[in-house]
This record gives sequence, C-alpha cells and structure tokens, in this order.
Amino acid sequence: MAVPVQVTFRDMPPSDAVTAHVEKRAAKLETFHDRIVKCHVMLEAPHRHHKHGKRYHVRIDMQVPGKELVVTKNLEDTKEDLYAAVDDAFGDAERVLEGYMRELEPSLKNHVSPPRGVIKTLFTDRGYGFIETEDGREVYFHANSVVDGKFEKLKVGTKVRFAEEDGDKGPQASTVHVNGSN
Repeated sequence: MAVPVQVTFRDMPPSDAVTAHVEKRAAKLETFHDRIVKCHVMLEAPHRHHKHGKRYHVRIDMQVPGKELVVTKNLEDTKEDLYAAVDDAFGDAERVLEGYMRELEPSLKNHVSPPRGVIKTLFTDRGYGFIETEDGREVYFHANSVVDGKFEKLKVGTKVRFAEEDGDKGPQASTVHVNGSN
C-alpha cells in the first residue's frame, strides 16, 4: 500500500517535479513503518531576507495508528536547495519512524536494522560511488543520497548504513548515513 501523501506549497508556486520527488521519498517511509495512515508535507519559502538567497523549509506530519509524528527544523536550519531540504527532512522522518518503532516494539531493535557496508569506490568528480555490503555485494549510491551533504567528506573505507532499493541497473542506496552520525 502506498503512503497517502498530501503536498502543500506555501509562499512558492507548486511544482510537479518537486511533488514527484516528495512522493518518492514518502514511499520509502514504508520500509520503516508499514502502517502510515497519512503523510502531509509542507514546503515553504519563508519571507526572510538572507545573505545567501531564498531558503526553504520542510515540515512533515505523519499519521500512524494512535500517534502523529512531526518532523520540522528551526528556520535557521533551512536550506537553499529545495530538493536538499526535502531529502534532509525525509532523512529525519526515517529516524523518527525508526525511533517510534523501537518504542512500540523494543524487541524489533535487534531485528530491524538498515544494511551496513563500507565505501568501496568513489567518483567524487561525477558525484557517485559504490558501497560494499557486509555480504559482499556492491550497491550504487549518488551524492544526493548521502545525508547531511557529507558526500565530499567520504573516503574509501568509510563505514555507512543505508536504505536499499531497486534501481534501473541494480541495487542502489537511497539514503546513506555515515556511521556515527545520526
């Protein structure tokens, strides 16, 4: 069952491309909790003057049975790139859902853990690389999949955890977390 997603644009024009990106990221939330009743995502361009241009703020309200989970950042933590702001917020939403599932069923803590691996190959000039999983497989990842924009800080051998999905040419990591950063 697909997560029902409502996307609201505030102080900015709607975008089909951004809506599609939000829907794709929302669908991945089901890997963390399979009973999301509703997901409302508000994309906002606050009317504040910043030295660095327009900034974007993302708020995610997720309804699960018996609880509403909200992900939002302080306005000081807004991003200049709307897609980066969406990815950052959904990374937080994944962590919130993981935490909620641990509270709900503590026995899942040891059984539901994302795949882990190490960076095997990096093509920093092209913005992608490959992760070698614990079972020896190679998984493609793009720079945009690395949480908190830490792609430039990656090195061969860096330990990571990630969310895996089927890509056009095989397995790919949709969200990559450097171990030790939550």
